[in-house]
Amino acid sequence: MIRSAVAALLLVVSGWIPSSHAQEALAPVEARVPFAPTAFTGSDGLEHLAYELHITNYYGDTGPLKPMGLKVFGEDAKNPLLALDTNELSQTVKPTPAEHESVSVLPGKRAVIFVWITLPEGMPVPHILRHYIAFDTDKHVVSVLDGATVQVNQEKAPVIGPPLRGGRWLAHEGPGAAQSHHWGSLVAVNGQLTIPQRYALDLVGVDAAGHAMRPGVKDIQKSTYADWIGYGTDVIAVADGVVRSARDGEDEHAPLSPQPEPASLTANGLFGNYVVLEISPGIFASYAHLQRGSLKVKAGDRVHRGQVLAHLGESGNSAAPHLHFQLSNAVTFEGSEGIPYEFDNFDLLGPESEAQLFGQGEPWKASAIHHRHAQMPLNDVVIQFANP
Repeated sequence: MIRSAVAALLLVVSGWIPSSHAQEALAPVEARVPFAPTAFTGSDGLEHLAYELHITNYYGDTGPLKPMGLKVFGEDAKNPLLALDTNELSQTVKPTPAEHESVSVLPGKRAVIFVWITLPEGMPVPHILRHYIAFDTDKHVVSVLDGATVQVNQEKAPVIGPPLRGGRWLAHEGPGAAQSHHWGSLVAVNGQLTIPQRYALDLVGVDAAGHAMRPGVKDIQKSTYADWIGYGTDVIAVADGVVRSARDGEDEHAPLSPQPEPASLTANGLFGNYVVLEISPGIFASYAHLQRGSLKVKAGDRVHRGQVLAHLGESGNSAAPHLHFQLSNAVTFEGSEGIPYEFDNFDLLGPESEAQLFGQGEPWKASAIHHRHAQMPLNDVVIQFANP
């Protein structure tokens, strides 16, 4: 009881709760982190943690619960690693609230908060994370969640080679984009709710001007595969491993054509032509949307780093030629959790927007080349792989 009173007082002092709202109550929620985060180094040179906090308003008569912010603490119980206000929280939660609306968790419903923590330079990776949320209600009664602790995975992210032979690539829909179709896609199948694409990248080929298509294309809606910079590029093994799953022979779509709903939330329903490698026990590298008829390997084959697996194409659930690449902890898409990784070497050429990819808005200009080692490209940056 004393702790609850102190917690409420601290919220008042911090400005999160008006003094007239302060109450002594524990939040009637279930809160948990289903998959513990692993730290990785991003292309900004800093270490990050990315994970999801699930909040369920359990009781039917509670009424809507309105989180008034989120604080995440490590071993230091006073200084949070992350502090989000109500506006910031609305940008990192699903279901996404309507524009200009704050987050509200209805009775019997769940909200998923996508947590992105950037550790201060030089700070050790915390061993444990604790979450602190104050909830308001329609009756202006405030209750507090103080806990939902999770142990941080202390293993290092795998360091791997490039998945493509040379070239410039926009790392699209990448880590840090909570509302992307990768991190933001929870997959509920057969009793499991997971995020297979948590750290996935869509690698889109670009030229020196940052354009995805070759000069001279007058109507992008009528472009052909040959118009796209990356189409047909060699897709290569990021490490020695064993092919655990592969498929070829699926049709490719015309570029920028409407995409039908996938038949299933599985590799066969989403990936088109694909290869899945097991590169170490329990770690699987998936390559999707490959060119029809281009696969050089089959299930059971042993491969070596840099070996050609197939060519970049546009099969499966893909609106344009690109390589979808991810690491996960299971050979199947459904029921797997996406895990972080770092490329051992690449060049960073700066950020680029999706509009610039098609020559819209301010022209893209490469920044000075920065050589990166053991880092993961963050969302919407242009990178360059050396030929292996």
